Amino acid sequence: MVAIYRSGDSSGNANTDFAADWQEFIAGQLGVTDKPQVEPAKDAAGWKIVTGGSTFKNENGTSAVILNTYSSSGKKFSFAAIFNSQDYVPTIEAFMSSLTLSKQQMSSQAAPASNPDSSSTILGTWGMATSATQRSDDYKNPYSANNVGYSKAQYTFNGDGTYSFFSKTFKMTFDKILLVRETGSYQINGNSITITPSKSSIEAWSKRNGTDKFGALLTRQNRPLEKVNYQFTKHYFSGIQLWNLVLQAEKPTERDGPFSGNTTFPNAWYYAPISSNNTVIELP
Repeated sequence: MVAIYRSGDSSGNANTDFAADWQEFIAGQLGVTDKPQVEPAKDAAGWKIVTGGSTFKNENGTSAVILNTYSSSGKKFSFAAIFNSQDYVPTIEAFMSSLTLSKQQMSSQAAPASNPDSSSTILGTWGMATSATQRSDDYKNPYSANNVGYSKAQYTFNGDGTYSFFSKTFKMTFDKILLVRETGSYQINGNSITITPSKSSIEAWSKRNGTDKFGALLTRQNRPLEKVNYQFTKHYFSGIQLWNLVLQAEKPTERDGPFSGNTTFPNAWYYAPISSNNTVIELP
């Protein structure tokens, strides 16, 4: 099976575009949990092409999936090939060779675009992370020791108006890893987005060998469903050449936690595209 996905706005980084589309189309729609093996980006007619793949199991046995993401001039598109026999590889390669790419001018970086009031501007996966380490001269401070660790949160906004949210909390002094799972729907009106959860739970997992890897599931309980209206903005930080999805609300939420210390926008959280420096939460 070959699936061709509608084009969308590029983040300006081909690997980031690939990671976002893998999370939305492959992990989100096919339920593939393994990380893809990604090849170095290639150039063709002014496009950056990133290819990656993995195997997964379904009712038909073991299959393979390959995702190809094309990025250029502020746009991206992807197609996936799913197959369970090497006999199909020549057909897939023939399909890839049949694509005709319009020639694009290569640019050193993506130019900041406007922030149109459209759901397409937020599609994909966005994540934020906070961490705390302990200085070598601060080992006697118990408050400092209690905060060593990290927390990660991520939204995936799908084109059908549904979303998923995950957060992971790992602390050196905790004997458990906390994982929040949430799904629901969202609705956009101008620069306002209303998030309405349908399911939300928090799980406690043991630490595998004392690390931040998930061990065994210990407990699971439902969380209150928190419907929140946010103001959203796509903001380009020119210093780091990175777009952020900025969510603002009247007060902190259980889902997002305390407001960010970044004062560019008041009462805000900053979610960045998935990249090698902002990886997806690896679920158990």
